[in-house]
Amino acid sequence: MDRGPLTAAPPADAVRLGLISDTHGWLDPALAEHFAGVDLIVHAGDVGDPHVLAALEAMAPVLAVRGNIDGGPLAALPLSAVRTVRGVRVAALHIAGPPGRPNAEARALVAAEAPDLLVVGHSHVPGFSQVGSTLVVNPGAAGRHGFHARRTAYLLARGDGGDWQAWRIDLGPRGRAR
Repeated sequence: MDRGPLTAAPPADAVRLGLISDTHGWLDPALAEHFAGVDLIVHAGDVGDPHVLAALEAMAPVLAVRGNIDGGPLAALPLSAVRTVRGVRVAALHIAGPPGRPNAEARALVAAEAPDLLVVGHSHVPGFSQVGSTLVVNPGAAGRHGFHARRTAYLLARGDGGDWQAWRIDLGPRGRAR
């Protein structure tokens, strides 16, 4: 499913989602171009600074959840959140367990809300898995701090009743902007 860099535009009628996690207080300015025209940006926690959310909200509507480093004003973010966008049910949760082995919170969220997509973070490792009919995506870490080698985010698209398409956004090595 991971198509790497965006090589072809998603279908015009597709729901387009920007996925990001673990910014740790810093937002790469390149994301404004990558997320242009998305229907929703999903931030799966460890935002790190309210300015990150403000910058994302200037690009598109945002669904964000609290991560384990999010204190102060970010402590008001929910631990999990769900929103329906153009018929696609999207959920977010920061800590969901390893790919393919969701923790109790992730299983309960999927059982209660039946999302089409669950966006998770915390591990800094991008990946895809499935829980029942729910696609689970960890977009990796987009921030400059952590143990990841590359900063990543994702663009997902889904045409009317179709399959998901995913494009990895490579933002460069951890520790510096591209």
